[in-house]
Amino acid sequence: MHSTIFAPRALALGASLLCLSLSCTAQTSAAAPSSGSEKLNKVVLTGNPLRSQDLAQPSNVLDGDALILRRASTLGETLDGLPGLSSTYFGPNSNRPTIRGLDGDRVRMLSNSGASVDASSLSFDHAVPLDPLVIERIEVLRGASALLYGGNAIGGVVNTIDNRIPRQAQQGLSGAAELRLGGAAAERNGAMVLEGGDGGNTGFAWHADASGRRSDDLRVPSFTVDGETAKRVRNSASDSHGAALGGSLLFANGYAGLAVDDSRNDYGVTVEPDVMVQMQRQRLSGAGEWRFDGKDTQSFLQRLSWRLGSSRYEHREVEGNGDVGTIFKSSGKDLRVELEHAKFGPVHGVVGLQWEDSDFSALGAEALVPSTSTRSGAAFVLEQFASGPLTLSAGARLESVRVKSEGDAAQTEEARFGPASSRSFSPHSFSFSGSYKLQGEPGKATGLNLNANLNRSERAPMFYELHANGVHVASGAFERGDVNLGKERANGVDLGLVWQGAEQMLRLNVYRTQFSSYIALDATGQQIDADGEALPEYAFKSVRALLQGFELEGRLDLPALVLPSFMTGAKLSLTAQLDGVRGENRDSGEALPRLAPLRASLGLDVGYGLWSGRLELRGAARQDRVPALDSPTAGYGLVKLSLARQFRLAGSDGLWYLRLDNLGNKLAYSASSVATIRDLSPMPGRSAHMGVQLRF
Repeated sequence: MHSTIFAPRALALGASLLCLSLSCTAQTSAAAPSSGSEKLNKVVLTGNPLRSQDLAQPSNVLDGDALILRRASTLGETLDGLPGLSSTYFGPNSNRPTIRGLDGDRVRMLSNSGASVDASSLSFDHAVPLDPLVIERIEVLRGASALLYGGNAIGGVVNTIDNRIPRQAQQGLSGAAELRLGGAAAERNGAMVLEGGDGGNTGFAWHADASGRRSDDLRVPSFTVDGETAKRVRNSASDSHGAALGGSLLFANGYAGLAVDDSRNDYGVTVEPDVMVQMQRQRLSGAGEWRFDGKDTQSFLQRLSWRLGSSRYEHREVEGNGDVGTIFKSSGKDLRVELEHAKFGPVHGVVGLQWEDSDFSALGAEALVPSTSTRSGAAFVLEQFASGPLTLSAGARLESVRVKSEGDAAQTEEARFGPASSRSFSPHSFSFSGSYKLQGEPGKATGLNLNANLNRSERAPMFYELHANGVHVASGAFERGDVNLGKERANGVDLGLVWQGAEQMLRLNVYRTQFSSYIALDATGQQIDADGEALPEYAFKSVRALLQGFELEGRLDLPALVLPSFMTGAKLSLTAQLDGVRGENRDSGEALPRLAPLRASLGLDVGYGLWSGRLELRGAARQDRVPALDSPTAGYGLVKLSLARQFRLAGSDGLWYLRLDNLGNKLAYSASSVATIRDLSPMPGRSAHMGVQLRF
């Protein structure tokens, strides 16, 4: 709840251009593109607590101007289109990232590397309580190599990072303010960040931020819904705001700090034309680090870091007449401690503990699960061996998870969930990876890296997979859990090749994940009568499954000779991308649901002085590999254009930008959307988004 010119044939064209551009790199040279391009860097923090660049895993970072130009109203839309990433796209308000065909509780959502408590994984119509306007950096770790964060990260990790708990000294007062207007939903967005401190390596630093966003019903190309022609997505307006305050004590060898934030979002539910969601999350966070790096110390310990959080989440679904239909509540606490040890020759490592405690309840008409509590504890270790061009890493995580259901309340007229019960699980995850930097001439790197990762992951079933028993309006089905479900188990392999030159880059990843037990929500073929309406029955069950795919991306800096004489000094860069994933239920032979189709993009970045621009052609093939009860999704082609200029104003750095989306105003639908919303909410139509950011 709460982008015409590029046709499907362009997928082949995009692949051809990618291969052509990369085959010319030996004869081509140019300067690097401007900072206005959508630059994706290597993960430093989330996937690698050892702070090195050598762990063999596919990962990306989105920050700086690239993040500003890409930001959308939700995290899912912001990341959609990156290699291996798509979005659940339940209209413009409820979009959770999907990684390599896996969504829900197989993608671990983190905030500053800590757990993010909400109800977004329970249902596609539940929004992530996060405003991308206040995010400084997004780190994405793809694949099951993210085992340090548990079996719920088998698809990958998305970590949003802000500076609400300052980690470094602040000199005087600084900050940023941003205003954004326009877009297909006529958005009015604003955010401000203020930071300050006494400027010393020891002392105090503080942070404050506030943001707000209002939008109207989403404007889309003309489409047919319920036999009528429409140009807007019904009941898709929203009104959200949030604020945070934090501070840290800084020491010579570390810091310790606290932050409190409040996020509220009122938004319409497209699948239910007269229902609004009123959502609020409040969170208290703490973090700290101590480095044992004194010159006179020969300590075995090198760094101790900790993060803790306590969150309260409430989500009210309000009917058109003002009555509250269902109330979802979730509260949780989490603690994570990492201890990095000193090197033993070429071996360097980190060990850690993690504890999480969450309670969930749903009261009202759509309460398809009982009140539950989930307690989990884990110990993990990561050790890395580095010698010359070879780096090897081995990791393990051992967990203990208990899911307890309160069952039916004592005064319940109709028993649905049975008596109180409890299940315990012990998931184990292991990973072994290697990276080899190929050598050309003795002592000279060629810029070519080969990476490999082998992993085994286990995930305890979620409370709704065990105990669901009721109508799920968002999916238009009657869902049943299975209290006898066992752990989800998968073995994966990920192979990668990265070639990095001064003017070109090529990155290729291929992966295969085989599930001996995949918890699928499958149709039973039965119809259930729910208040006079016949709904299809879906049941959670364990099946064998296979997911496999690839991600190919490249960059080529173009020579200056292709530019007109009046643009001497400008920098051009050509980028291209191609990715695809296929998934199969090996018990039924059907395709797994909601998989993104084969996708391609081709972009041209131009930098000239203080100006930068990007032209992007993005396309998706027709997705006709779907389960029997789903329908194919047509392919599409979108044209996007952005223009930005850096400037100075009263001693402050600024960025003005204009973003034009879906210039051809083509009708497009997302194949990774749940079927009940796909036809109701096409992707946004032609729009212009303008904004300005000041940094002082």
